[in-house]
Amino acid sequence: MNFSSWPPLLVVDVEGNGTNPPDLVEIAALPVRDGHPDTSTAGAWLIRPARPVTPFAVRVHGLTNQVLADKPGWEETKDAVHALLGTAWIAAHHAHVDYRALTAHLPQWKPAGVIDTLRLAKATYPDLPKYGLDALIEHTAPDLSQAPAQRHRATYDAYATAQLLITMADHYETWDQLVAAAVPPGLPGAPEPEQESTLW
Repeated sequence: MNFSSWPPLLVVDVEGNGTNPPDLVEIAALPVRDGHPDTSTAGAWLIRPARPVTPFAVRVHGLTNQVLADKPGWEETKDAVHALLGTAWIAAHHAHVDYRALTAHLPQWKPAGVIDTLRLAKATYPDLPKYGLDALIEHTAPDLSQAPAQRHRATYDAYATAQLLITMADHYETWDQLVAAAVPPGLPGAPEPEQESTLW
């Protein structure tokens, strides 16, 4: 894979407060440049939610109401998030979830396309018994020595997903082949279905 052919792309991960629909409590956006995660230009935000974090959500990511009490709310955060995301492609594991949460909070934002590393993993490794992030980390053994925080925090999960994306990309010759395998139908960037020509 020639990584220099890639358009601007950020791997994103969001964590919520456990309500439905969720308030965002953490967002990470990690650019991938020349086949490497670029932590020097990454964005990460902790956000005080409008509604308390549920006990279940705390057990997942460890972000308590006390930790978030002095963080800015979404209104003070959204412009910076929108500015970093811009019109770049995004990638995420089980991308529908992150894309849905971000578009709900940023209705004016639209990425150029959405890469789903879960969908890509099923195409790249068709015989695995599981495709969760932990199972794929175990299968591909990426270098996570520089990953910030810990599993289930947005910064760690974005870094791990970026390394997973880079590893899987080597199975494809071109960006278009990667997109065909990785973008779910109905999300931005999905290849148009081929139309059958009709002869009149």
